[in-house]
Amino acid sequence: MKIKSIEVWRKNLGNTRPYTIAFKTVDDVDNVFVKLNLENGQYGLGSGNPSEQVVGESLADSMSTLTEENLEFLIGRDIREFHGILDEILTRFPATPAARAALDIAVHDAFTKTIDIPLSIFLGQKIKSMPTSVTIGIKDVTGTLEEAQEYYEMGFRVLKVKTGRDVEEDIERMRKLRERYNGEMTIRVDANQGYDENDLVRFFRETRQLNMELIEQPVPASQVDLMKQLPAEIKALIAADECLKSAEDAFLLSSAPKACDIFNIKLMKSGGIYPARQIATIAKAAGIDLMWGCNDESSISITAALHSALSYRHTKYIDLDGSLDLVVDVVSPGFKIENGWMSITDKPGLGVELI
Repeated sequence: MKIKSIEVWRKNLGNTRPYTIAFKTVDDVDNVFVKLNLENGQYGLGSGNPSEQVVGESLADSMSTLTEENLEFLIGRDIREFHGILDEILTRFPATPAARAALDIAVHDAFTKTIDIPLSIFLGQKIKSMPTSVTIGIKDVTGTLEEAQEYYEMGFRVLKVKTGRDVEEDIERMRKLRERYNGEMTIRVDANQGYDENDLVRFFRETRQLNMELIEQPVPASQVDLMKQLPAEIKALIAADECLKSAEDAFLLSSAPKACDIFNIKLMKSGGIYPARQIATIAKAAGIDLMWGCNDESSISITAALHSALSYRHTKYIDLDGSLDLVVDVVSPGFKIENGWMSITDKPGLGVELI
């Protein structure tokens, strides 16, 4: 069960629904892919898509990391050296988490295929299925309502609305959404670091009666001290995102006084499942709930995040819609989705299959 060879390639997957957030517009999707081949003919798949503005890694950086020379240390290794391999990946490539994630996911897929069980079962599955949110980018009120109606008709009942450019318009969008879907839709907000303290307090006060479920990373990631000083009623709604990349970040955010009550874990920030589980363990000890999010990603890494999410009782939210608007993918998904509810299949490993 030794690793025989590793294939790495890059592919543009397209994007049927370009969108804008506080610091960028996403109109195309490129991913890097890893295929880890074992001597017995089995293989594991992984994928990655970094957000350069968040982790400082471009897709070119990912490809430069995943070279034949850099991956030579894996050739001939027994996949049953599972934890040692994962730890070495984490140590060798500290600056490129999306590249690490692609490798890490491929190792998890190959190993759990070898022992012939779904990854989530190996991780200790606690939850059968969960509803994912679907994302609406920064738009005017009319555009927001139109897109929300599309998702409603598709069966989704959890919206995540991007904000952070104009707090007054953001408030109006929330009011109009709540007027139209009073009690019928759960609404989350993601400001992507777009607010200062005054904007955040104003947004909170003027939407508190609208029952927003949570607010992702409202202030700049560098302002953890500010987050810790916010009123408890605001911190209770905050999901740390861009400021949460590692176990060290998780420790800082959870140290008294806590900066938030929710951690948004993304495999592309943490560098894969292995370090993401370290973050999840710290959250459990600190009484912090988990949200599992994503970038615009292949179904490979979306499926990996879902398997991970379902293995923790303190997972309360998932936002794993990152593959739903792709034009093409290299695999069939390893998950099922019905009326917005996501669950895994009973296939071994991730359950994804190359197309």
